[in-house]
This record gives sequence, structure tokens and C-alpha cells, in this order.
Amino acid sequence: MKIRGAVLEQIGAAAKYADSRPLTVCDLDLDDPGDNEIRVRIECAGICHSDLSVVNGDRTRPVPMLLGHEASGIVESAGSSVTDLVPGDRVVMTFLPRCGKCRGCASNGRLPCSEGTASNTKGTLLSGQVRLHRGGADVLHHLGVSGFATHAVVDQRSVVKVEDDVPPEVAALLGCAVLTGGGAVLNLARPEPGDTLMVVGLGGVGMAALLTARALGAEVIGVDANEEKLEQALALGAAAAYTPADAASKGITAAVVVEAAGNARAFETAVQQTEPGGTTITVGLPAPTALAQISPLTLVAEARTVIGSYLGSAVPSRDVPIFADLWRQGRLPVEKLVSARIPLADINRAMDDLAEGRALRQMIHFEKETAG
Repeated sequence: MKIRGAVLEQIGAAAKYADSRPLTVCDLDLDDPGDNEIRVRIECAGICHSDLSVVNGDRTRPVPMLLGHEASGIVESAGSSVTDLVPGDRVVMTFLPRCGKCRGCASNGRLPCSEGTASNTKGTLLSGQVRLHRGGADVLHHLGVSGFATHAVVDQRSVVKVEDDVPPEVAALLGCAVLTGGGAVLNLARPEPGDTLMVVGLGGVGMAALLTARALGAEVIGVDANEEKLEQALALGAAAAYTPADAASKGITAAVVVEAAGNARAFETAVQQTEPGGTTITVGLPAPTALAQISPLTLVAEARTVIGSYLGSAVPSRDVPIFADLWRQGRLPVEKLVSARIPLADINRAMDDLAEGRALRQMIHFEKETAG
């Protein structure tokens, strides 16, 4: 079938992206789903730093690639081996499919799926196949989703069904921002009511960590170099908010610190502001060449722990329903993360807004997008 989507043509194009236009909005051909796959009509998709990191070259991926990994939609058709999803179901897209057989899948979320990681790196679906084409040539999949499009074919293990009462924007946010930031809080920090938790890096993922910690009854300290983000954190329920310099000069620390900036300096700040005996949880994805400096002596002498957490150490089929229920109870207002709603045609400008710190989550809505 014909679909319309945003294809990344080159990596490392010069910013400003509204001028260099690394992403082309165009028509593509989408194959029918394979045996273990479904076709989804995308309702909305969020623009995340993991998309920007491919555009700017921090994360190298093969191109051309149809970007987008935080999305939700409605199942339109399913392959012959799909038994638990039917047309009309609303699904949350998740950016790491799980094969269910490898050591990572047996780790209860602690490790990523090795087969899913391999297919994501190659730009294929979990089957190893490519279902997107343009002019007879393959266009690769982004993280098994390729959500910046009117439709997607994905492996059934790349989605989680949610009830119809979960709106499309909320459903999309559950699949990345909340699973990553909130998952680190839910699965690793595990705060008790009244505990204090610090979040370093107040983008979409960091704010989702803040909201989740508040939903679980914790007090939250926000840290970010962007003064506007500090104001937003306070509006979302943070007890206090500081720049990294202020946090250091005032001796502001916490027993658990979540780093969500994907920046080596932010990681250093997170470790520095962790109390003796405390835990630093890092979920950000800096460039592969980025290096941080920390003192091994401090880790030993102060009995500190540093934990890396990919996708919030989440098991999507287990954790998405938990987050959906917290939202349903009014305790996790993730819709407050939405800073703008844009058409697909504005995708390059939206990357500029994200790169320049002007946005939390920009959401693309596809009601009026058509191919042809």
C-alpha cells in the first residue's frame, strides 16, 4: 500500500535542519505484514532525542531510514501467526522488540534483547525483513517502528495493546519517554512514599521520570542547565530545581539520582550529586565517543553504585499496563509533557526545536496525512 512518511536521507547534515532538510516527507510503498507482523495505522508520534541523535550523527544508522520510534496507532491487519491482536486494537509501539528466547529476554528487563538489538542496528524488523520501499529500493526501519508515517508494519513483539480509553498521545508517550524515564524509576529506583529522588536532565525522558517518581509518592529534585526546564519541572511537581552549578555549590544531593540527558557532563553531575551509599541510574544515550570522568576511589570509599538502564530496564508487556493504570488514576499526567502538536511537514523544524532545547515532546498527528 502507499503511505507517507519522513525519510532520513543523510546523517550529520548541518543544523539548522529547517534549511538543510535531512528528512524528506515523501510517499513510500509498504508491504503486507508477514506471519508474525501487524500493520498499524499511526495515530500520533512523538519526536525524541533518539531520533535527533540519528539525524545529527550521534547514533550511526544506515540510510535511507524512515525515522520515528515513539508512536501509537490502530491495528489494521495481522499476519497468520498473530493471535492476540485484532483489527481495531490500539497499540503502543516500543523501540526494542523482544524475541523471548535470548539471555537478555530472560533477565526480566535488566538486559536488552540480543536479537532485537541486532535487527534494530541493521534497520530491519525482527524477522530480518524490510517492509518499506521507495522507487523499488529498500527504506530501512528505525528501531523496528518507523513511526513518522501514516502506517507501519511492525513485529507483534514491538507493540503492547492498551484499552481504548488511553488517548493516542498518552499511548505514544508510554512507549518511549515513560518506559525509559519512568521505567528506571519503577524498576530500579523503586522509591517509597516520602523518599527523595533527583533527576538530572529535564527533557521528555527526565520529565517522565519526574512524573513517575511523583506518582509513586517521592519528592523530586530537578537539575538542568536550561532555566526554562527548571520552571517546567516545578510546574510538574518537583519540590526544587537547580542548575548543575547551583546544585554543586549548595551541596544538593540525593540517595538516588537518575541521569536522563544523554550527555557526559550530565552523567558526571549525576554521580557528583549522589549521596555516599547512593545509586546513580543512567538512562541517557550520549555519543559513542563521549567520555566522562569520575573518581573510582569515591565509588569504593563511599560505597556508591552506578547502574546503566536501557529502556528503563522495562518489560513493555508488563510495565505499559502499569503506567496506563497510573495515568487512569490521575497520578501520571503524561499529557503535560506535550509541548507542541505539529504536522509531518514540519519535521525538520521540529528537530531544530528539540536540538535547541525549546521542546519537551512535539507530537505529530496523522489524521489529515495521506499518501499520493
